[in-house]
Amino acid sequence: MDAASVSATLDTASAADSRALDRICEEAAEALVREGVVPPFDVTSADFAGDARLICADRYWRLRFLARPDVRTAALCARWIGSHVARDVREAVVERWALGYAFVTRDTVESVGELSEATEDIVGRDTASGDLAHFAVLYHAGKLRSNFCFDELRQFLESSLLALACGSHREEPLFVALRSFAAFGSREVTAEHATALLDTAWTSPRRTRYVVDICLNGLQFAAPFEGRGELLRDRATEAVRDHPGDHMFLFRLASGRYMCGEYDAALGSVDEALRRLPATGSRVSHKLLQEQYLAMRNAIQDGLLRAHRDAEQQRRWADQESANRSIEETMRSSTVRAVELVAVFTAAIAFSVGSLQVTLTGTMPLRDRLWLVAAQGAGLAVFALLVVGGTWWLTRPRRRR
Repeated sequence: MDAASVSATLDTASAADSRALDRICEEAAEALVREGVVPPFDVTSADFAGDARLICADRYWRLRFLARPDVRTAALCARWIGSHVARDVREAVVERWALGYAFVTRDTVESVGELSEATEDIVGRDTASGDLAHFAVLYHAGKLRSNFCFDELRQFLESSLLALACGSHREEPLFVALRSFAAFGSREVTAEHATALLDTAWTSPRRTRYVVDICLNGLQFAAPFEGRGELLRDRATEAVRDHPGDHMFLFRLASGRYMCGEYDAALGSVDEALRRLPATGSRVSHKLLQEQYLAMRNAIQDGLLRAHRDAEQQRRWADQESANRSIEETMRSSTVRAVELVAVFTAAIAFSVGSLQVTLTGTMPLRDRLWLVAAQGAGLAVFALLVVGGTWWLTRPRRRR
């Protein structure tokens, strides 16, 4: 299949159904790789589901990256994009390809020495070296991101010669979003600095879907800090609102709600993400995403079970505490009543004995005896009241501080 026949085949393939279209584009891409010919056609749209030429070019470069997964291939791909992809759709193609190819080749991270050698070949080769370096940086950074190498990613973006060669691309929201991802996962950077980078990328008028995804991904796997779950939940809610039906953002929202303990809402979000997960595209990537979503669903269900157990335990503790307070009050009341009874009974006996002695002995007149008995009774009554009052004062309930 020569270049002319490839273009003709692709022009007629757009009318086919999705399965036939994928097959035709895959076969055309394999033929181009076998013949050692880069795609000879131009791409004028960012329709990754229906544009046969874009799909074929995507399959072609995917095969090239699988065969040689390094930044030199990334530079070749970037040069082809600069020559064959329309300017108004170039940014979307660059982001999707650089990060997508990085994910499928994430097990082949180049060493610092290999990057240094490749940088000499990429930088300064032509006037578009900034664009070539930018695509290569996104590709290598995508590998580090996929492997959660936060500190390595931070150092690469901030100080590598390849990253410095990007020029003005360093100020673009995708570059800043990658820096925020690295900062969130690093133990050497404060959460305030990482959040500031995230806000810069998030509020940019050039914010794209990939910028949003990287920002949320950084929050999801960030080192713990106060308010992390709430921030992820709120930003993911905004992302789902702006990109309705996006399964990845629904998954991020489920993660945020899970961190906030909103298990019922989190379960609904991850179930919706699983329902929205398309069956198109690479079977490997589809399986990996499905496994991630199912793992999150299992974690949420475990959280629901723990929440129910904790609620039941809290109820039992509350019931036990109430019962303990009731027993404590009963014991206190019984003690007070017993002391009061003993005090009154003692006073009554003392009064009886004393009044009999006054009445049956002595030579005092009756009037004086009656006054003496009354005084004795009053004294014993005061004694009994003091005992009862003192007991109540000592055993009264006190508020706990």
